[in-house]
Amino acid sequence: MSHDQDNAPALPTGRPAAEILTELKALRTADAPTRGGRTFAYVYDAGREGLDELAAEAYAAYATVNGLDPTVFPSVARLENDLVGAAAALLGAPPGAQGTFTSGGTESILLAVKTARDHARSTRGVTDPQLVLPSTAHAAFHKAAAYLGLEPVVVPVDPVTYKANPTAMAAAITPRTALVVASAPSYAHGVIDPVARIAEAAAEHEVLCHVDACIGGWLLPYLRRAGRTVEPFDFSLPGVTSVSVDLHKYGYADKGASVVLYRNAELRRHQYFAHAGWPGYPVVNPTVQGTKSAGLLAQAWAVLQHIGEDGYTALAARVAEASDHLLEGLRTTPDIHILGEPEAGLVAFTVLTPATPDGTAATPDLSLLLHLADEMRVRGWYLQPQLSFDGLPPNLHLTLTPATVDRVEALLTDLPEALTTARTLPPATADPALTDLAATLDPDTLTPEDVAGILAFAGLGEGSGGLPERMAPVLFLLDALPGRLKERLLTEFVGSVFRLRTP
Repeated sequence: MSHDQDNAPALPTGRPAAEILTELKALRTADAPTRGGRTFAYVYDAGREGLDELAAEAYAAYATVNGLDPTVFPSVARLENDLVGAAAALLGAPPGAQGTFTSGGTESILLAVKTARDHARSTRGVTDPQLVLPSTAHAAFHKAAAYLGLEPVVVPVDPVTYKANPTAMAAAITPRTALVVASAPSYAHGVIDPVARIAEAAAEHEVLCHVDACIGGWLLPYLRRAGRTVEPFDFSLPGVTSVSVDLHKYGYADKGASVVLYRNAELRRHQYFAHAGWPGYPVVNPTVQGTKSAGLLAQAWAVLQHIGEDGYTALAARVAEASDHLLEGLRTTPDIHILGEPEAGLVAFTVLTPATPDGTAATPDLSLLLHLADEMRVRGWYLQPQLSFDGLPPNLHLTLTPATVDRVEALLTDLPEALTTARTLPPATADPALTDLAATLDPDTLTPEDVAGILAFAGLGEGSGGLPERMAPVLFLLDALPGRLKERLLTEFVGSVFRLRTP
């Protein structure tokens, strides 16, 4: 690097505020819309006027407050106790239950897994812990296991209902098991695992049981209040020892708001990190983060206070209305097959090749499904593609929110038209030579040149200018690749997106 480069400024000397804000707004034009009910993944839109402005003002009021030390900023403890208390009451937590506000579902899950690992070590002497989870459990559990040194024990789910098999889950529990996991609902298919039987099996083995209610924890109780039937999934079941619930999903807070709850304070103690063996201030961190803005806490508190019990009940009823309408329309659309029985705002469906007169059964058509996703995106809709896994079919995933109620009819109008167009397109294919080669590759020994070549073939190379306009060919190829190779390629691709560019 030259001397000039060493001294090159990292930033301009300064720019007017109006110019900066104009540029930020311009950058957003390439993003999927977060409001309006046409993006069926990643965003949760209550459709309530003024809610975004309230959240922004509440965040601004606390943006400079450091959530690290509630003895210096006591309002932080007040807001967190209010939020955790609301979640505990909603989810049937018993007296003595405790919890923590976190940055999202991944952190809540990470902390629950850490708690279980340390609890198993201190109470049962487990030094090589295992994590028993259904194959549909969120990837965050695998992330937590990788970070914290647990062995995931993955149990296949029922191939018809897509729910965890409680008998198989119970059989997977061993003396090494630190935690058993159930979902309410699972993200991929929107179905609720048989939590009661899974939690009962965990309790019989004196093992902790975590319910991932990151999606459903703030929706299911209000669906029940709105008159829908919802089976018990929370602390009302004695074997449930911890629950995670995201406030930035069906609580409609801005991103960065979740709660993890424990049946008692003794369990939560294992979540904390404390360190006094250095010359600075004594450290006690309830979460992974240390220093953090209290802004996200304040905006979540403000949103919950504003919407209130009756408001959430009404919003849950709108989600149920959207789901009913969508499911009815999908069931009458030829060659569309809904996966499982969706119960909590999430819907997954696949596209089938028609059965033939000679008795050949209808099967999922991956190429047509992916072309359909592209065609719907051309029409202004984002439906999230999910690839095949362990015998479970590829599908398109939709997250329903109150804002989608008024959009479902338009979506159902566009869907058959998009499907008709998709049928006219050449089938997406994967080069057999490449897939045969991929089966022989070791992802850990691939050179950067090897990876670059495969990515370039898939249209994701360094000079490709980002994602292609149509993702069907890329996703079809990814579906054909072995899992670990797929992970390596995706890692390298995302690394290429977040990369410093040289002049």
